[in-house]
Amino acid sequence: MKFVVSSIELLSRLSSISRVIASKSTLPILDNFLFSLKEGYLTITASDLETTLRSGLAIENTEEEGDITIPAKLLVDSLKEFADIPLEFSTNADKTSIQIKWTTGNAVLPCSGAEEYPELKEVAKENTTIQINTHVLLEGINRTLYATADEELRPVMNGLFFDINTDNLTLVASDAHKLVCFTRHDIKAENKSSFILPKKPASILKSLLSKSEEDVKIVFDNRNAYFEFSSFVLICRLVEGNYPAYKSVIPKNNTNKLIIGRQEFLNATKRVAVCSNQASSLIKLQLLYNQLTISAQDLDFSISAVETLTCQYDGDPMEIGFKSPFLIEILNNLPYSEVSLEMADPTRAALILPADNNDPSEDILALIMPMMVGA
Repeated sequence: MKFVVSSIELLSRLSSISRVIASKSTLPILDNFLFSLKEGYLTITASDLETTLRSGLAIENTEEEGDITIPAKLLVDSLKEFADIPLEFSTNADKTSIQIKWTTGNAVLPCSGAEEYPELKEVAKENTTIQINTHVLLEGINRTLYATADEELRPVMNGLFFDINTDNLTLVASDAHKLVCFTRHDIKAENKSSFILPKKPASILKSLLSKSEEDVKIVFDNRNAYFEFSSFVLICRLVEGNYPAYKSVIPKNNTNKLIIGRQEFLNATKRVAVCSNQASSLIKLQLLYNQLTISAQDLDFSISAVETLTCQYDGDPMEIGFKSPFLIEILNNLPYSEVSLEMADPTRAALILPADNNDPSEDILALIMPMMVGA
């Protein structure tokens, strides 16, 4: 293999796909990038067996094609020290080392043949394909990913659930204490289908989509999903199992509605939560006519805080408790200026919704479970 490439262009591709590589790989070969040069195009692959990310770039100056693997960390660390200059890569005859030449010097790094590198997983012929606008998919991941769980016993809760219907697409995330649904009514499919995307590839997509303008093509079967956009292809193993019936836990009769500025509510909650009990993180909301009082205390350290805000509320007088980190997370990740906190009573799930949704094609619903308020 022999070619010339811009150091900055190559480093950009390598930095993007290197996030796939695990800190402790199950196979030594997975600590390497796979380079494949064919017909003037260099394809670079990184994988941890469960998730594979591929990118590439056109190479104008090519002398010898081929496939090799190069230690990822060593190559990235080497390229970080270069300005934007052309670099010539050339392997020796038995593909055990690769020489990098530039105007004033050269370096020799180890490499190996590509025979041991795992083959790319293929999506079955019987699959489902959908097309999603890049910004819409990024928004959906941004608004839901934080609510996923980290549970060994229920792995289905550790990913994003894509619920694809004939009239909308909903991304769902939940850790059993909170639940978030991001729905787009302008994305539809001919048939109902679904899949659970693991947290790691979802996080990788989140970082890559912010730099892309093209639509994302998603092809999936019951085991793998394939995301294609810009110069990237991401293939990942899906979480197997049935996602809980999330619609059944969303209450329909929460008649006590509080409307308040999201940022005002968030800031007050953060200030009061500092004085909450470290073990429970409990904060209390006391609701009276057009008034919200937020309080917290830690009797062990004799600290407490209370703040009263003006709001719109004409429901039943109520005192309800929440775990402050969960409430803060939800308020932090909603894009609305005003939110509506809808409750039935202090023991049932509360909903946080936009007070005035100006985008009819998009809905974001958050559910949070209450905590018992002590006497």
